[in-house]
Amino acid sequence: MKLAHRHTVQAWLFLAPALLLLAAFSFWPVGYGSVLAFTDYSLIRETRFVGLDNFRYIFNNEMFVSGLKNSLMFLLMVPFVQVGAITLAVLVNNRLPGIRLFRAAFYVPVVTTVSVVGIMWGFMFHEQGALNYVMMTLKLVNAPVGWLTNDSLALFAVMFVTLWRGLGWYMVMYLAALQSIPSDMQEAAMLDGASRWQRFWKITVPMLRPTIMLCSILSVLAALKAYQEVDVLTQGGPMNSTFTALYYAYDQGLKHLKLPRALAASFVVSLFCIGIALLCLRYLKPKHR
Repeated sequence: MKLAHRHTVQAWLFLAPALLLLAAFSFWPVGYGSVLAFTDYSLIRETRFVGLDNFRYIFNNEMFVSGLKNSLMFLLMVPFVQVGAITLAVLVNNRLPGIRLFRAAFYVPVVTTVSVVGIMWGFMFHEQGALNYVMMTLKLVNAPVGWLTNDSLALFAVMFVTLWRGLGWYMVMYLAALQSIPSDMQEAAMLDGASRWQRFWKITVPMLRPTIMLCSILSVLAALKAYQEVDVLTQGGPMNSTFTALYYAYDQGLKHLKLPRALAASFVVSLFCIGIALLCLRYLKPKHR
């Protein structure tokens, strides 16, 4: 056996356990679920192929259409997450006293469970909570604001919590990318008289483009799949104003046991995820270095 062929076989053997797990718990459920989205699947009667009936139903359902719009609204926070994460990464990429504690503080929300985050922000956003208390003390408002009870504000409150949870994760990714930039490039630019701002735009940002692309795709996917924060903070209320497409799938599948409709909704969300990810790959693809 040739050496190259032996290395290929060894590589596939190492990958085999992970591939088997992915096949059993990811590829097969996704593939089978996609097929069931075109049926009237039920646990108690024979399954029939119904074509696009489930898709027609959800697109004629006001709750799903509203949820899909809300999921797309979550995309508005993607630029804020990325700009905020890059800014934080640049700030913490300095050797200052206590900088490790500062980094850890921003990463804590990432490792905190969603239920704890929901309880904490539920208290913060309550009409008698800390946020309203501070705003009223500073005379910014005259009466408590219903952050989670006002159908005009609730979605933005949930989006803010999602942004707050994601900043630390992307900050760490950008920090790792910043620390991989060769220091001699920065030193050469300084010797040439480049200002800090010029070094950032001419050296740092181009070197970060692969990471920017990756983080943008991940944050887009996370935004379109928003579910957990909605579930723990508002359960889709008030007046269904925080329903997202994925929360609609959960509502139909587990609450109302309409599994084909839930799978159809998930299928549509997946198509949006793939489409927007491809756009990110096309327009954020780093140039050859």
